[in-house]
Amino acid sequence: MPEQTAAERDKTLSRKIRRYSLILLVAALALAAWGEISRVMARNALGQETARDASPTVVTITANRTDMGEDLVLPGTVQAFVEAPIYARTSGYLKTWYTDIGTQVKKGQLLAEIETPEVDQQVSQAQADLETARANENLSSSTNKRWQGLLSTESVSKQDADEKAGDAAAKKAAVASAAANVARLHYLGSFKRVLAPFDGVVTARNTDIGALINAGQSSGTELFRIADTRKLRIYVQVPEAYAAATKPGLQAELRFTEQANKKYIAQTVRTSNALDPVLRTLQVELQLDNANREVFPGAYAEVHFKLAGNAESLRLPANTVLFRAPGLQVATVDDTKHIRLKGIVQGRDFGNTIEVLSGIDANDTVVVNPPDSITDGVAVRIAAPPT
Repeated sequence: MPEQTAAERDKTLSRKIRRYSLILLVAALALAAWGEISRVMARNALGQETARDASPTVVTITANRTDMGEDLVLPGTVQAFVEAPIYARTSGYLKTWYTDIGTQVKKGQLLAEIETPEVDQQVSQAQADLETARANENLSSSTNKRWQGLLSTESVSKQDADEKAGDAAAKKAAVASAAANVARLHYLGSFKRVLAPFDGVVTARNTDIGALINAGQSSGTELFRIADTRKLRIYVQVPEAYAAATKPGLQAELRFTEQANKKYIAQTVRTSNALDPVLRTLQVELQLDNANREVFPGAYAEVHFKLAGNAESLRLPANTVLFRAPGLQVATVDDTKHIRLKGIVQGRDFGNTIEVLSGIDANDTVVVNPPDSITDGVAVRIAAPPT
């Protein structure tokens, strides 16, 4: 093969240079185009990410219906089934007492005796007055009989005879009055013996031997206090929202701090059937059998009511509620993933959940922990609920 001339070699080299230059130019143009395309794609991706970040991400739930009951816990005050202060009905000085605090007594049992010298003297005086009245009555009666006999023979005037008859009737009435006064003082004297009005236990003794006793019920004159603790009354103030569900026959558990591991079953026997206008609560009375006297009157009780549930009511977590000027609201998400604020009417408050009476239905998607700044119509992204 003949060797190339210098001109041919130069021509071949020139073609190679042009070819390589074209390849380098194409590569440079490709790189420039790729860089521009990357920048455009990055800008688009950044714009989309910014748009996504501008829409808040929310977690949603739906309201649920449940007929599960609830445990309503309220404070209760324990009182004896029957409790009465014992006052003196006659004045004098305490002679002796027979029962102290903690003593179990029976109805009619003697608690104390009172010395009544003044009453005793009044009885003696009344007896003397009665004898005087009887003597005057006897004289008037015999005089009246004589004058009635004289009247039959017209020895005296009719007016004089009527006067004697009237005097005899007046003396008879005076005898009856004196006899009634004697009986009253004897009955008053019977109160020297202070007796228990019912079976129970003495919870207070506020007197001692030689103490001055003033008859009647006034401040500081209570001698004893007796309580029947075989059965106890428990009074509870139930909030208005639960008043309709608290009816006679409803059972409750009683728990006491001093007996943490023991529960007592009490029965609701009656309610006041009216709300306190100040507290908006219903007074409820329960009764507890305390035959073994384990529970003391005056104790603080924790009363647990097991209220029946309502399968028709909706419940939402408490952290879905917004407190706004128009009232309670919840943020719901519509089909286009936009926020729709809805006003609700709250029923009972169960602590972690609330009862919703109206405003939403079971198909609404409700936002959990909505931010305070959330407004109606805002687009949102729905995140997967936490496991």
